[in-house]
Amino acid sequence: MASSDFKGFELVNGQVHITEPASLLTDDGKLACVGYATSQLLNYDRTRIAASKLRIKEWDYYLVNDDDYALAFTIGDMGYITLVSASLLDFTKGTFITQSTMGLLPLGRLNMPSSSAQGVTKFADKRAAMTFEVADGMRRLVVNFADFDNGNPLIAEIVLDQEPRDSMVIATPWAEDPKAFYYNQKIVGMRAIGEFALGNLHHTFNDANSFGLLDWGRGVWTRDNTWFWGVAQGWQNGKRFGMNLGYGFGDTTAASENMAFIDGVAHKLGRVDFGIPVRDQDAKTVGDRYDLMEPWHVTDDEGRLDLTFTPDIDRCDYIDLKLVISDQHQVFGLFNGFVKLDDGTTFEIRDLRGSAEAVHNMY
Repeated sequence: MASSDFKGFELVNGQVHITEPASLLTDDGKLACVGYATSQLLNYDRTRIAASKLRIKEWDYYLVNDDDYALAFTIGDMGYITLVSASLLDFTKGTFITQSTMGLLPLGRLNMPSSSAQGVTKFADKRAAMTFEVADGMRRLVVNFADFDNGNPLIAEIVLDQEPRDSMVIATPWAEDPKAFYYNQKIVGMRAIGEFALGNLHHTFNDANSFGLLDWGRGVWTRDNTWFWGVAQGWQNGKRFGMNLGYGFGDTTAASENMAFIDGVAHKLGRVDFGIPVRDQDAKTVGDRYDLMEPWHVTDDEGRLDLTFTPDIDRCDYIDLKLVISDQHQVFGLFNGFVKLDDGTTFEIRDLRGSAEAVHNMY
């Protein structure tokens, strides 16, 4: 649960809640404490990692959406490869476009920030240029991805601000490898302002109904993992609502990453199950194993969460480079149901736009 020197935590409903700042890693490269927080209290220092540079994974993933469109941008140093991607989703047509560019053996040369609170994450090659700049409480995303669709570039400039008070932060180990860990923050429900252009398509995100989120990850992963992650953001019952749900990321005995956010205030949930319809449990690929475009039934172990997720787009991608295999299905759709808040009240959720994914990676 924690090193003998770390005292800055409390138990909340059987989960470890980290409450005080500390170093993420001990001198020998192990997690100083495992559990969850609502802000980035643990300090990440890449130089303290005990594992090979080939195994270190660092990424920033942003998603911006309104009711009609979504943009997703990733800059990732996966140790073996640099992975940079952009996606455009059209909810009115039920379509998506994803383009990626890769490089070999970055090994930390992207110099990705050690905190989500400030710094610049950037990448440029002949195909794409991306910059994520964080300063003065604002996040500026600038993207130019050449030949994105029919020879046209995707050009976008987005500003995210009004970051909520609380976010989901978790430090997770792997039971089978003491050098492996996952330090992750999900900031859900920021205000988004900006625009993008692709050929004749020009779209503006305005602050009345546009939201942005960040998935910030640093760590050392084991080679073979399957995980499930769901996230949603938008107006519900006159309040700015967000939620983060997930499992499969290492040993989550100490804490889950499941939270709902009401006007930026976190409400901690227990364990969840996505209830994805199964087509063939023994199938090798995610798409063959699950009937992903049928409704999912998302529930928890405490009777506080009951949602139906109705898919409309499966943003799928399959990469097989032998050494690196990525089988991704990020399914977008609408959530309906309820979540019970920490004070016991029931919060109804109606036609909330979000995504839920099933991913198998070997890297």
